[in-house]
Amino acid sequence: MPKLTFLGATGTVTGSRFHLEIDGKNLLIDCGMFQGPKAVRIKNWDEFPVSPSTFDYVLLTHAHIDHSGYLPKFVREGFNGKIICTHATAELCEVMLKDSAHIQEEDARWANKKGFSKHSPALPLYSREDAEKAISLFQPVHYGDFFWLSETTRIKFHDSGHILGSALIDIKTKTDEISRKILFSGDLGRPEIPVLNEPNQVYNVDYLILESTYGNRLHESTDPVSELVEVIERSMQRGGSLVIPAFSVGRTQTLLYLLRQLEEEGKIPFYPIFVDSPMAIEALQIFEDHIPDFDLYTRMQKMQGKRIFHPKDLRICRSKEESMSINQHRSGCIIISASGMVTGGRILHHLAQRLPDPKNTVLLIGYQAEGTRGRTIQEKKETVKIHGKEVPINAQIEMIDGFSGHADYNEMLAWLMPFNKKPTTTFLVHGEADASQAMAEKIRKTYGWNVKIPQFGESFELE
Repeated sequence: MPKLTFLGATGTVTGSRFHLEIDGKNLLIDCGMFQGPKAVRIKNWDEFPVSPSTFDYVLLTHAHIDHSGYLPKFVREGFNGKIICTHATAELCEVMLKDSAHIQEEDARWANKKGFSKHSPALPLYSREDAEKAISLFQPVHYGDFFWLSETTRIKFHDSGHILGSALIDIKTKTDEISRKILFSGDLGRPEIPVLNEPNQVYNVDYLILESTYGNRLHESTDPVSELVEVIERSMQRGGSLVIPAFSVGRTQTLLYLLRQLEEEGKIPFYPIFVDSPMAIEALQIFEDHIPDFDLYTRMQKMQGKRIFHPKDLRICRSKEESMSINQHRSGCIIISASGMVTGGRILHHLAQRLPDPKNTVLLIGYQAEGTRGRTIQEKKETVKIHGKEVPINAQIEMIDGFSGHADYNEMLAWLMPFNKKPTTTFLVHGEADASQAMAEKIRKTYGWNVKIPQFGESFELE
């Protein structure tokens, strides 16, 4: 019988890694990096609990680094099987894994230069060469296509509505005696998020592995687009600039779509809008190539000849020189830069420059994990440490929750409602402990399902 072991995303939001033994094959569903506090991040350096060389497949729910970013190390340690995902996920991973490898190498180089590493020499978690090898193993499929693991087990990817290419992974095994469906939600999207489709509905699930990032929270019921207009207005009235930390893949493109739309509707003036993230710029082209994967309204706009992700005064900053030139614009501009949780990237330079000035505004538009600089800014502490210095947080801090790509607990419960039978077990992952526990209680109370919150390394026989 299938056996499922939880090797990540337990008690924390990141590090998605689930080992499924089925039909004599070893599958790893997601191969993500741990992110957030140092106590969590150092798990990336641990020896993988099972030899990577024994795995036949990696199945990816989507391209975000906490779901895909461990792949180059996994490959370096012996994995040489196939990586199955959607076409858009494969294209985004090519960009993101190379970028992640570059960051690993730069961090090691900087540590050696400054001598602050405990290791001599400091080494990257993985190299660009490792990332290239991982990329060569991708074998993408389309939504809805059947991928046959064996004569009795098929795998299918459904749109999960979280980011471009994101998928629910549906694994069904059938013999003369029994049929069993195992569903991995990955990160479950939300209704009415601009550009994206709503999560597909799946039925007849026997074992469900469900995220619980927002298991104890509801997204605000206010209109996030109207809130965005108000934040822009307040920011510009103060005579400062608006800085938005945003994930390079998904959030940045959604923002550009909305800003372009608000300009066309006359709700905001044509401000200079800087996109300062090399990865976001590469991802932007992939998004433009995948308009057919988006919702009907977005496709209709494309048919009308609109440049979906291009506000009128969009300024793309590829080089370091173009990034530094943004410092000349002290007011009346919008700066979108990565990373979304302020864990690294060019956003650090912009925040170091602009956080001390009360005329400026920092807008947080997504979940800020515990231990990140984004959480420190969200909590409006006196200072935040950037590049070894304590930077005063004097800028106005604004938050809009409605752009999150994660379903809240009501949205998850609504998605579960059409399940036409109770899963034998629902496993909750991708949540801090209190969020997972709250979500478990809500599912038990609402539907009477059997819910478990697995521990790291815990295994279950899927009877």
